[in-house]
Amino acid sequence: MNENTASQHDDDHAAALLSGRQPALTGCPWHDVNEMLQSAGLRPTRQRMALGWLLFGKGARHLTAEMLYEEATLAKVPVSLATVYNTLNQLTDAGLLRQVSVDGTKTYFDTNVTTHHHYYLENSHELVDIEDPHLALSKMPEVPEGYEISRIDMVVRLRKKR
Repeated sequence: MNENTASQHDDDHAAALLSGRQPALTGCPWHDVNEMLQSAGLRPTRQRMALGWLLFGKGARHLTAEMLYEEATLAKVPVSLATVYNTLNQLTDAGLLRQVSVDGTKTYFDTNVTTHHHYYLENSHELVDIEDPHLALSKMPEVPEGYEISRIDMVVRLRKKR
């Protein structure tokens, strides 16, 4: 990218942020990760870029910190497990990931941040999206005064028939 192209890119990105719309993604995972991080207000450090590329370069997925750390190790990305946890939490706080807890012992990070629910396959410890957009709870409890529902996460646990 030459200086004029970089300047135009920065101007386009700034205009996109000021207008409140997301920057256009190009289909190039490295460029798209950079755009995603910047649009969320996160500095695109080398480690965030590498972990973002591993996370978002393969479409919608569900990963634990340990799974991402293993992928990073195999990809020769020099990163500690603590950095993986910190990055996943920063991406979640920025709205780029969705955190899904199973059993209170296992936390998955979902690259699909749209409203949806999950199946948890107990035998393989896998989280799978439920593809029913009309799924709804029939009755919600009263929300305590001063609170509002931010999101509802339903995890349906499945196991093989015996």
